[in-house]
Amino acid sequence: MVMMFALIDRISDFFGRIAAWLFFLIGGIIVFEVVARYVFLAPTIWGEEMSRFLQIWATYLAAAYVLKNRQLIAIDVVTSKMPDLFRIICESCALLVIALFSLVALIYGIEIAVESIKVGRATSTMLAVPKWMSEISIPIGFGLMLMQTFVELVRTVTRSDDPNSSAH
Repeated sequence: MVMMFALIDRISDFFGRIAAWLFFLIGGIIVFEVVARYVFLAPTIWGEEMSRFLQIWATYLAAAYVLKNRQLIAIDVVTSKMPDLFRIICESCALLVIALFSLVALIYGIEIAVESIKVGRATSTMLAVPKWMSEISIPIGFGLMLMQTFVELVRTVTRSDDPNSSAH
């Protein structure tokens, strides 16, 4: 189990780094588009759509990494002042909600992507990118999130908060 948790952590870290590079690339594309449009008066047909496409992928790929590092937005004014058992119960409930939502998004995301492939849906832009290429990011991202959620749930219940400790 320890090795599986370490593998899931490494997968989340890997996709978190990819997401960071995608966000960096998005910045470069936007700068290029601004210069092309306002300096050279020659906007591209791909800049806006590609930056949106990459942002969708980066966001979903980063979700598990953000959860692993416990960087989700949390309001802990009440729970931080309560006994450990109450905090563990609250965190566990929150993680179970995240797991349930991730499972639903995973299932429906697969269905939507498969349907897009079957009917050949594409974006309504000049590039006409197949929709499944962005839609598949949802089940992939939420699948990663679901795996990381279970790891974090075990860590919370066993009070092994440090993902780098050897206790988990």
